[in-house]
Amino acid sequence: MAELVYDETGRLLFTEEMKKEYTILLPQMLPVMFELLTKIIELEGYKIEILTTNGREIVETGLKYVHNDTCYPALLVIGQLIEAVQSGRYDPHKVALLISQTGGGCRASNYIHLLRKALKKAGLDYIPVISINLSGLEKNPGFSIPLKVARRLVFGMMYGDLLVHLGNQCRPYELEKGTTNTLIEKWTDNLVDLFIHGKGMSRGQMKTYMQKITREFAAIPKSTEKKIRVGIVGEIYIKYAPLGNNNLEDFLFNEGVEVIVPGITDFMLFKFNNRYVDADLYGGSRLKKFAIGLAQNYIMSCQNIMIDVIKEEGTFRAMGTFADLQKFIKGYLGYGNKMGEGWLLTAEMLELIHSGTPNIVCTQPFGCLPNHIVGKGMMRRLKMDYPDSNIVAVDYDPGATRINQENRIKLMLSNAKITKTE
Repeated sequence: MAELVYDETGRLLFTEEMKKEYTILLPQMLPVMFELLTKIIELEGYKIEILTTNGREIVETGLKYVHNDTCYPALLVIGQLIEAVQSGRYDPHKVALLISQTGGGCRASNYIHLLRKALKKAGLDYIPVISINLSGLEKNPGFSIPLKVARRLVFGMMYGDLLVHLGNQCRPYELEKGTTNTLIEKWTDNLVDLFIHGKGMSRGQMKTYMQKITREFAAIPKSTEKKIRVGIVGEIYIKYAPLGNNNLEDFLFNEGVEVIVPGITDFMLFKFNNRYVDADLYGGSRLKKFAIGLAQNYIMSCQNIMIDVIKEEGTFRAMGTFADLQKFIKGYLGYGNKMGEGWLLTAEMLELIHSGTPNIVCTQPFGCLPNHIVGKGMMRRLKMDYPDSNIVAVDYDPGATRINQENRIKLMLSNAKITKTE
């Protein structure tokens, strides 16, 4: 058994010895993206398992070890991790828990401390918790993301967004059920193999492989039926995680809807941009602003390549650029509005409306102040400016029933169908 090592503050560290012996458990959030990014990190010798468990027992575990006034995503993530450890499926002395930290003012930065507190309450405080973040909040000797891995993750994020974006436009129309998911799985494995051999990680090579990916998705036999398009926005975990939103994408798909979910690249650019504009709004290091600006512009250039590839192929609708989002939000919210999803959430709704998807589900944890301001709080203004917009805000918390959530969405869909017919 690996020796437990603590830092000067008393924090339990994930050591090099643990890296060899431990399984790292990771809560699911973005099914396709996490599968790809996890395989990239595993190339460094880690053993990672994504938790796909579901069910009321996760909520009950979260309620047992987390205060019930805490953010619902925190309750779910911590509940899922502790339920996994207590389930008997793993040796609790050979697991570590991985959780992301945003580094911002949202409670998401505090999930890791809530998790450690919950582990102590459950008698499991010998389990190390690993933070993955862009802010240098915590470091562990046995877990690091070197530059070559960070580069793979950036390109993996781009390819992942492409796979999800194309998949969502194919799945509702495929003539042979499952074809889209099979192609996504194929390319997830292919991309990891490319990364192992150092391929696909320059902008030129990325363009070539993205062109090939897009052509293969375009070749999937599809019906010409027209379907209602519905966008999903909201708090990042509830927007993406099936556990958080009660399998919202599957529900909409079964209702005969084409689902549109904004990619994670825009959220990452939003986080970089927050630090970039901080220097102008609040003061700060110009050198840091310059370095962040370089990183932001590099990712934006990669995103632009992806968008150009989709447009040039011609079969699919392309997503908008981050610059488009910045343009749409002017006159609504300032760039300093950045708690939670900040101005990005409203900008995503505006992009959906401008791109012909006025039907939107805004998902938010009950009591999430930032999202109630930039989500539900902006709906009236958007309705005034865009009378055809059809937006429903849906709250998620331990006491919310799935049937009530789905009934609210069905009411929105009934309005969408009437609007489409007219």
